[in-house]
Amino acid sequence: MSQLFLCTLRDDPADAEVPSHKLLVRAGYIRRAAPGIYSWLPLGLRTLRKIEDHVRSEMDAIGAQEMLFPGLLPREPYQTTGRWDEYGDELFRLKDRKGADMLLGPTHEEMFTATVKDLYASYKDFPVTLYQIQTKYRDEARPRAGILRGREFVMKDSYSFDMSDEGLAESYAKHRTAYQRIFDGLGVDYVICQATSGAMGGSASEEFLAVSPTGEDTFVRSSDGEYAANVEAVVTPRPEPVDYSATPAAVKHETPVSETIETLVEWANGAGIQVEGRAVTAADTLKCMTVVVTRLDEEGNEVEELTGVLVPGDRALDEKRLEAALEPATFRLAEEEDFRKHPFLVKGYIGPEGLNRNGVPVLADPRIAEGSAWITGADEDQRHYVNLVNGRDFTVDGYVEAAEIKEGDRAPEGHGTLSLARGIELGHIFQLGRKYTEAFDVQILDENGKRSVPTMGSYGVGVSRLMAAIAEQRHDEKGLVWPKQIAPYQVHVAVANKDAAAVSAGDELVAALDAAGVEVLFDDRPKVSPGVKFKDAELLGMPFAVILGRAFAEGNVELRVRGGETSEVPYEGVVERLLELVRG
Repeated sequence: MSQLFLCTLRDDPADAEVPSHKLLVRAGYIRRAAPGIYSWLPLGLRTLRKIEDHVRSEMDAIGAQEMLFPGLLPREPYQTTGRWDEYGDELFRLKDRKGADMLLGPTHEEMFTATVKDLYASYKDFPVTLYQIQTKYRDEARPRAGILRGREFVMKDSYSFDMSDEGLAESYAKHRTAYQRIFDGLGVDYVICQATSGAMGGSASEEFLAVSPTGEDTFVRSSDGEYAANVEAVVTPRPEPVDYSATPAAVKHETPVSETIETLVEWANGAGIQVEGRAVTAADTLKCMTVVVTRLDEEGNEVEELTGVLVPGDRALDEKRLEAALEPATFRLAEEEDFRKHPFLVKGYIGPEGLNRNGVPVLADPRIAEGSAWITGADEDQRHYVNLVNGRDFTVDGYVEAAEIKEGDRAPEGHGTLSLARGIELGHIFQLGRKYTEAFDVQILDENGKRSVPTMGSYGVGVSRLMAAIAEQRHDEKGLVWPKQIAPYQVHVAVANKDAAAVSAGDELVAALDAAGVEVLFDDRPKVSPGVKFKDAELLGMPFAVILGRAFAEGNVELRVRGGETSEVPYEGVVERLLELVRG
């Protein structure tokens, strides 16, 4: 440590919000270069490389072959798939000196597909799985949490190419198992969640999330333990249609100052209105949100369409869920200009009946069952309908997952109820299908001599993010607690005794461990107090530490298991004990 390029910090960096960010900077693993961009210092780089090797070994084990594409890429492949435009502001774009458009690669589906097309022409070449471990670039609007959400990050991305859907399913299963081995091998607490494919496209999609209260992703787990999903992918169980034959006719009421659900419920209960003999709650009201949906027409031109979205009044509109449900279309909330264009929209009093009357498409949350009655806007200032029935008084054009998920909601397919948790996305696997191979017109001769288009899978692991996620899960109030597989060094030796014999014994111990193949960090700093050495050892987080202190006079050393027990062991037997711990 007297020679190591390292400077530990006592205080948390001012911009750090989560434990991993604070500790990785304080312990001298990473250093901020710009917002969302970090330099890897010697300790951090050792751990990063070990994670890479751990991931690499599992990819090699399923027959995947490693290669490496450039990070600086031409525009044309991404123009072919439309993602030059789809990525929007997240894409780093630049021009070379000749004015040609270039980008910094956010992901490499296009490059892998084009390369397979260039080099393979026969079904005999398939299946093939290729991968790389490489730096990616995305211009995050709000980079945060250190290397958890940066603009430059290290990722393993792999791609399978098969001649049949059955082959794709097999490749997908192999990757799923490999990912479980990757995360199990590092002791990560994670869940496998059903997910949406988003801009990646494709069908089957699952996320691997590290359970963490600091995670940006919200996911659900069912009470029977059989179901987990990203919130965006949760499918709401549809209630049975309601018999509305006895439901009274809808009545329009004057509802002074009732532009919010809270004031509407207050008015209803003050007016003596009841629902099935009980007081009105927010769940009996219906929010009618207006959005503008943008789609591409058959000629590829953008077309905007005003659309109503209905959600029960006790739930907020979840914009991420709606975005996932409308993919590849996009949407925005209606703005003042939209209200001016459509004077039949009365802000605070919009209802589905008025939207029907004016030819506006209406999408509804699945909880709004056919035949159910609602208190909702009457499209007139300070007026609402009571007993407006879906299917009798208004119609919907389709159902969409748009409402927030709440703790205790029913889980799909009878899996009990849902609980909410937060997680950090570590990996995402997709059955892409033929989206990219068709875009690049990949034509392969099959066993019958006919041209066929191969099918693809895409599989990513955030390598640098995995390091931060492990730090989130494995730390205490003193510092990092690395698993031995990826710690920069396996053993930390510190001499906390100025006695010459202890210093000499420390040198001998380090030499013996090094000869046995153990990676050792030796705190040999001569003018550093024992207290500082102890604090640094705890902050840096090596799995095992040996302290040569006062007990050395009796021939003993202190053996510390980071995050575990501390014991005194004879100096003469400490090498054997450490080898058991390191190799066990």
